[in-house]
Amino acid sequence: MNTTQQNYALQTEAVQKIYESDFGTIRAVDGVSLQVKSGEFVALVGPSGSGKTTMLSILAALLQPTSGRIVLDGQDLANMTEKTRVSLRREKIGFTFQANNLVPYLNAIENVELMLRLNNRLDKAGKMRAEELLARLGLGERLYNLPGQMSGGQQQRVAIARALIHNPSLVLADEPTASLDTERAYQVVKTFAGLIHEQNRAGIMVTHDLRMCEYVDRVLLMQDGKLTRVISDEVEIRDFAKGVGD
Repeated sequence: MNTTQQNYALQTEAVQKIYESDFGTIRAVDGVSLQVKSGEFVALVGPSGSGKTTMLSILAALLQPTSGRIVLDGQDLANMTEKTRVSLRREKIGFTFQANNLVPYLNAIENVELMLRLNNRLDKAGKMRAEELLARLGLGERLYNLPGQMSGGQQQRVAIARALIHNPSLVLADEPTASLDTERAYQVVKTFAGLIHEQNRAGIMVTHDLRMCEYVDRVLLMQDGKLTRVISDEVEIRDFAKGVGD
């Protein structure tokens, strides 16, 4: 791997995920190579069945590729034992999903602190950081509210805080705005993008709502398991988000 490649927080090379079925071979992910830098927020988009969710699961170290390489912070996931992979997933990767998966009987700050507890890092400094992060997300007055006492947008912001609290190298978001109205969706993604840039994380968001691409640095389009187009020009991204020339 050359020095240019080493500048990326995440890199994949010719990743494939192949399934055999009664109907033949299914290439859910077909030779995808991509790179994401620290401090870069990327959207992964495509029609249903394009392979984007499978690709996200592979990047999250939840699903093993059939072939190809995934390198996160210089560590090759393919050469890890399952135990090491689980440890890396817990320490280096942050998640937020459409179903925010907050623990219903824990309040906002306890849900965020849960990631620190799992990593044996819940100390006084960690507690303070959790409180500061929730305040940064506009939830300073909701620290002790249970999920059921918060709106959908507020719950998603708690999930964002939980995904970032343990200082992961890579943050993954799977349809984080699907259950939100337009105004709250914009607010959540704008805040998410700001924190990715501010905290210098590598961020990838899978979304079906192309309008949310307004806040990303690059757009990666998938179709039939392949990466078919990359949009990196700021004006082209804005046009794409508005449905112009897509």
